[in-house]
Amino acid sequence: MRTSSHDTPRTPDADAAPVSAGEARQLFAGWADEAVVVLAVSGGPDSLALMWLAARWRRARKRGPELVAVTVDHGLRPEAAREAREVKRLAAEWGILHRTARWRGEKPATGLPAAARAVRYALLGEAARRHGAAFVVTAHTQDDQAETVLMRLLRGSGLGGLGGMAEVSTRDGVTLLRPLLGIGKSRLIATLRRAGIGYADDPTNSDPHYTRARLRTLMPHLAAEGADARSLARLAARLARADAALEVMTDGAARYLASRHAGQRPGIEATAFAGLAEEIRVRLLIRAIAAVGHEGPAELGKVEALVAALAEATLSGAPLKRTLAGAMVRLERGRIEVRAAPPRRPRR
Repeated sequence: MRTSSHDTPRTPDADAAPVSAGEARQLFAGWADEAVVVLAVSGGPDSLALMWLAARWRRARKRGPELVAVTVDHGLRPEAAREAREVKRLAAEWGILHRTARWRGEKPATGLPAAARAVRYALLGEAARRHGAAFVVTAHTQDDQAETVLMRLLRGSGLGGLGGMAEVSTRDGVTLLRPLLGIGKSRLIATLRRAGIGYADDPTNSDPHYTRARLRTLMPHLAAEGADARSLARLAARLARADAALEVMTDGAARYLASRHAGQRPGIEATAFAGLAEEIRVRLLIRAIAAVGHEGPAELGKVEALVAALAEATLSGAPLKRTLAGAMVRLERGRIEVRAAPPRRPRR
């Protein structure tokens, strides 16, 4: 899947220009041999523009793939059902199959945005499997990428998180494609205006109760200082590139440590581990904990603290035993072992 380059210089006029048919051909070139493509379409400007561009691209090709638009109704707003019907009407006009997936049952009192996002991807994945599609296409834009980077920065994410959303990723066994990450929202709105297509405006996008909405109000001020959506998306691309390089180095370090294991007790040689760069040690420990832990991903800050404790214990020759994310990390007699920790006893 190819998208427009994050580093391509653009003029203010280009930032507001509609997406051309030629750009759409390039954006969707990877779909050419697919039988079915599922599009996530909410009724907002980004996803409607995605559906319109995909329909026009397929019409120009005069052959498949079959396009299936899926609208997820979370049941949180009374307008959502009407918006889904409008997407269905437009999909029918453009020769696209449409399905509405509904989130039924009780909604959580806390953590609603995260729960709604998880349900959305689960329902989209179900639709993809039902229609035999290899992936789901979402309409995340350059603006969404910029907001994601800011949110993760505020939450203390590491290099991997600050790399933002990937153009191709997997979530709960479903492949997600984001072909519009290099396209600004203003260009998608301009695309709809040129085509005379109206769109829905979700009020939660400007609701100050949500972190992303609050950050969205800051974007014009950041842009005035040079940190606009394009520059933040470029930063994300560069950090993702650095993260990929460090993962390759971590693979090499893992092979190096394994080569020193022959004929010795189980585990990692502590002095060899201590001689690696700190970032590589953090990544190796995260991998080891994820392989045997049973309490979800290890928090980055806690892994960093454990790496520091291992370095100090290795230097002093003292034993160490810590439990983190369902894994037990033990340093004893010059070897580091990472094993599954016993299940926690329930509190009375």
